[in-house]
Amino acid sequence: MFRKRTIGEEQMGDKFAVIDTETNWNNEVMSIGIVIAKDKEFEAIDTKYIVIKEAAKVGGLFSKSLYLEGQEVEIGRRGVAVKKIIEYLKENGITSIFAYNASFDWRCLPELRGFGWYDILKKAAYRDFNPSLPEDANFCSTGRLKSGYGVENIIRLFGEINYREIHNALTDAVDELRIMKYLSYSIDTYNKL
Repeated sequence: MFRKRTIGEEQMGDKFAVIDTETNWNNEVMSIGIVIAKDKEFEAIDTKYIVIKEAAKVGGLFSKSLYLEGQEVEIGRRGVAVKKIIEYLKENGITSIFAYNASFDWRCLPELRGFGWYDILKKAAYRDFNPSLPEDANFCSTGRLKSGYGVENIIRLFGEINYREIHNALTDAVDELRIMKYLSYSIDTYNKL
């Protein structure tokens, strides 16, 4: 059993999920990567990777990264896949989903709106929350970087200068969890979508 914190009217557990999606040419989800981690540890304790059969057939910009050697993948139809994801999240006691630019993934997966969604980008790309951002960078009046705030750029700012984003939903979810670890904010400090 894990300790719970109260945030407003909802409960946020110590475990959370990071989700990433890749879409096809029709802007349909063709793959979903999920990493489960614990607050303050930010290390993957479990993962799930699903390719949506019908959407993957259409193809997309990152189709070449759908299947990586050694990566365990489940392939299925969207309806079945989403049911499995909801089951998986509930079995792991997940109430909170984190994503980089979470509003995109939230729109792509309306079936998961019963979970609390939180945006990693809202801390990673803002001068007030990310001390690794260069002081001489171009910022909007809100404090967000004007450009260069994608996952690849942010991880490089943390010192991983040779890092390249693969655009595989599972590896990207793992990388987004790394950003959370670098930032080292407790999950209860992120704002809900």
